[in-house]
Amino acid sequence: MKRKKHNPEQIVALLRDTEADFAAGLTVAQVCQKLSVSENTYHRWKKLYGGMKASEAKQLRLLQEENRRLKKAVADLTLEKQILKEVAEGNF
Repeated sequence: MKRKKHNPEQIVALLRDTEADFAAGLTVAQVCQKLSVSENTYHRWKKLYGGMKASEAKQLRLLQEENRRLKKAVADLTLEKQILKEVAEGNF
């Protein structure tokens, strides 16, 4: 079965829609079946994006991307520093 990738904005919208389903009397299992996700996925989404608005979820995604880029830059610079240190010591 092919997995779907939902972006944070979509997840927030889906969680907002599920509130109406719960008010209509549906169970968690029925809501998960309607969303085509497992209960574990639903609970993880609820934990991560429960009280967020779509704009907050977008900001979170942008911050996560920036954090990933910065971590990569630090790793590259650390590797470069180690290489230069080895060359300076003559251990090559």
